Amino acid sequence: MNTYWKFGAIVAVIVGVLVWLAMGGVTESKTYYKEIKEVTQMGDRAQGEKLRVNGYVEQGSIVRNGAQVSFTLHQTPGMLQKDPVRLAVVYSGIDPLPDTFKDNAQALADGRLGQDGVFHASKVQAKCASKYEAKPQMKTGATPAINQARS
Repeated sequence: MNTYWKFGAIVAVIVGVLVWLAMGGVTESKTYYKEIKEVTQMGDRAQGEKLRVNGYVEQGSIVRNGAQVSFTLHQTPGMLQKDPVRLAVVYSGIDPLPDTFKDNAQALADGRLGQDGVFHASKVQAKCASKYEAKPQMKTGATPAINQARS
């Protein structure tokens, strides 16, 4: 009977350690994206906290300086210069920026807000809205160019 208790205790310890490691990994890796307004409303609580920020890349704000890229995110598409809600971002990650990262693209930046108010991103994801638009439809009665070439 003593052997069963020892085996049960070992199994319980192993299961406990696995649960503790899993919970620690989940809480450390979870980041919900926040709007720029939410980050500014957090104030000092946002500094040093791991965040994912959503916004639009401001026209003409992308500056490449060696391996570092700085840009400005704004909150509302279409209000490029008048939008008061802006966030300066500096990306110094090891991954290259995606091809869709350009002016006016929607972007998600993962990183931490510094004491200077600049968001230091370690990862940037971008989405270009024009890439996801519907294909233009052919007019009714039109024939494709391939068929016209054959006739």
